[in-house]
Amino acid sequence: MVIDFLPFQFQIEALPIAGGSLWATGLYIGLNPLSQWLTNQLCRWLNYVDRSLYLSVEAFEKSRPAREARNLVCASLISILPFLIVGSLCYCASTWSFGGRSWGVSLGMICLLIGGVYELGRRDGQSQDS
Repeated sequence: MVIDFLPFQFQIEALPIAGGSLWATGLYIGLNPLSQWLTNQLCRWLNYVDRSLYLSVEAFEKSRPAREARNLVCASLISILPFLIVGSLCYCASTWSFGGRSWGVSLGMICLLIGGVYELGRRDGQSQDS
C-alpha cells in the first residue's frame, strides 16, 4: 500500500504489521499476569503524577473518580506498547530464522492460539481453586 503525504511517498506492507500484531496479541494474552501488573503499575504512577499537579486537596478529591478512570484507560493503552515491540521482534526473528515472511505470520497465529488456550486453562484452574 502506497501512501502519498505531501511530497513524500511511503510504502507500508501489511504482512509485517499483521505478523507483529499477531505475535503481540499472543504474548499479551499468554502473559496476562504480567500485562495486568504492568497496567496496575502504570495506573498507579499516572495517579501519583496527577496528584502532584493539584495544590489543594479539595480540588483533587472533587474530580478524582473521573481522573482515575481516565488514567486506567491511558495505562491500559500504554501497556500494549512493550508487547507490540516484543511481538515485532519475534516476527522479525521468525522471519529471519525460517527465511520467509509467511512463517512469521503462521508462528504468530500459533502463538496467539497457544496463549489463548493457556489463559483459558489458567483462569479455569483459578476458578476451581476458589
